[in-house]
Amino acid sequence: MCQLLGMNCNVPTDICFSFAGFRARGGLTDHHRDGWGIAFFEGRGARVFLEPCASADSPVAELVRRYPIRSLNVIAHIRKATQGQIRLENTHPFQRELWGRYWIFAHNGNLCGYQPSLSGRFLPVGSTDSEHAFCHILDALAQRFPDAAPSPRELHAALRTISIEIGRHGEFNFLLSDGDYLFAHSSSRLVYVIRQSPFPVAHLSDEDLAVDFNEVTTPDDRVAVIATTPLTDNETWQSIPPGTLQAFHLGAPVALGETSTVAAEIGTGLPRSA
Repeated sequence: MCQLLGMNCNVPTDICFSFAGFRARGGLTDHHRDGWGIAFFEGRGARVFLEPCASADSPVAELVRRYPIRSLNVIAHIRKATQGQIRLENTHPFQRELWGRYWIFAHNGNLCGYQPSLSGRFLPVGSTDSEHAFCHILDALAQRFPDAAPSPRELHAALRTISIEIGRHGEFNFLLSDGDYLFAHSSSRLVYVIRQSPFPVAHLSDEDLAVDFNEVTTPDDRVAVIATTPLTDNETWQSIPPGTLQAFHLGAPVALGETSTVAAEIGTGLPRSA
């Protein structure tokens, strides 16, 4: 299983601490060695680092771990290849433009027999099911809202419908962001923690490293961290139930409408629902 990491905040925040533990899962504390990537939204821009190699051995990943890039939304991925060769073009997260802003996407899972019909506006560069799914999502959104970006509620409803459609083909955990909201779809496993005042002294599960967030934050700061499995061993992480599309905004989960999807329930033994 690939590893996902996301961060959504109410003030620009660096992800150095969480990325230190996450990076170790790419070949040190876990067996995922087929590539890694991370994307930071900065204003209207997006800074993306990608490598088709193990993050635990990467000097670039070490640079990211030490470089305090501050962002409101971050998405990172560690790859265990299931479809597509180990190449740069198949490395997550993927980036595209829609409605005059960048979108970032990363996927964990395997979609079988998945051959979406695309209009041609968004086409995959690589050969992964993940990038095909990203192009499918943006294609469907562009066709549904051709003139301008929809409201957050309309966007959430559309993403839920698309997630149900794509999720029928297999495991479809993903993180998606336009730099404002971060959407997390749990097909089998995703967890999150909200860090806010009073802040904890957090300790990583994958590395002997702790930080007292009271020393590096203000009382008004709030950060949501989303991951495949908990990154720390002394915080209470909340599960995003399988079959759920959850939105995050300004460092907290937000209710934008119905969250249940069918995608996560395929192969999990859970009842089917729409």
